[in-house]
Amino acid sequence: MSQIIHRVRLLLVVMAVLIGSLGLSGCGINNIPTYEEQAKAAWSQVLNQYQRRAELIPNLVETVKGFAAQEEKVLKEVVEARSKATSIQVPADILTNPKAFEQFQKAQNALSSALGRLIAVSERYPDLKSSQNFLTLQTQLEGTENRIAVARRDYIQAVRAYNTELKTIPGRWWRSLMYPESEPMERFTIEPEKTKSPEVKF
Repeated sequence: MSQIIHRVRLLLVVMAVLIGSLGLSGCGINNIPTYEEQAKAAWSQVLNQYQRRAELIPNLVETVKGFAAQEEKVLKEVVEARSKATSIQVPADILTNPKAFEQFQKAQNALSSALGRLIAVSERYPDLKSSQNFLTLQTQLEGTENRIAVARRDYIQAVRAYNTELKTIPGRWWRSLMYPESEPMERFTIEPEKTKSPEVKF
């Protein structure tokens, strides 16, 4: 008889633990680490696409140099912008470090701007514009820029979900109880000059 009572109690304890764990998982206890990992994975994809772009640039510069060596200023700007963008050490805390994130973003924006000027150079050189090597590199670069835009969008969405979880209930409670080290992550911003409406003159 005592063995039966003991087994019933054990069964009740096991059931209580199972019900409790199901209740906890349903109330968002795992949301913060889940969203954090999703945001970090999205950030890795952003870095991956920026690296892909950086690897394309030397070939693009050499191709342009072969047809338009006189565009030394533009070529130099691209090489310097690439060098600066790739030399930035990405600290482990970049996602929660506003200063490091801003520095990284500025370097990547400067490289985007320099690349835009380099591509514009091709308009002045028909031979360059029709070069198969240049066209291939330009297509790869355009594809990479599209991938960067998608990767940034995915990162922004993942960070929005994570940061919202940290600020809203019950996420705020779980953060204070279980994840006090969790900090809001940085988002990409748009440069002020890009938010201005373009002037239209007739």
